[in-house]
Amino acid sequence: MKPSVLFVCVHNAGRSQMAAGYLTALAQGRVDVFSAGSEPKDQINPVAIAAMAEEGIDIAHNVPKILTTEAVKQADVVITMGCGDACPIFPGKRYEDWELADPAGQGIESVRPIRDEIKARIEALLAEILPVA
Repeated sequence: MKPSVLFVCVHNAGRSQMAAGYLTALAQGRVDVFSAGSEPKDQINPVAIAAMAEEGIDIAHNVPKILTTEAVKQADVVITMGCGDACPIFPGKRYEDWELADPAGQGIESVRPIRDEIKARIEALLAEILPVA
């Protein structure tokens, strides 16, 4: 069975969308990827979209989603980004809180380092949750 990962941030418009985009691209179908927000915005941050497009990853058509208890129950790994207190805790799940700067209101020069840190964390996460082929 494929592992599933849920990325959660407040607005589900920047960090969690970039993380989900990277994991979807790098896992190549080997991981089920979800993202949500405790207070989702109505659209993805356009600077996050541009930063990911530079990496060849299209997140422009994603839609911010509200965090649900069901989403947390379905995930094997739950990664919060600045909203850990809003996330329900269930036994048997792996929880991580990634402290990352918020890209909201930032220019592309400020968002690139956030994007690059997310990519490094995704690569490390993949190495931990996927068996070596």
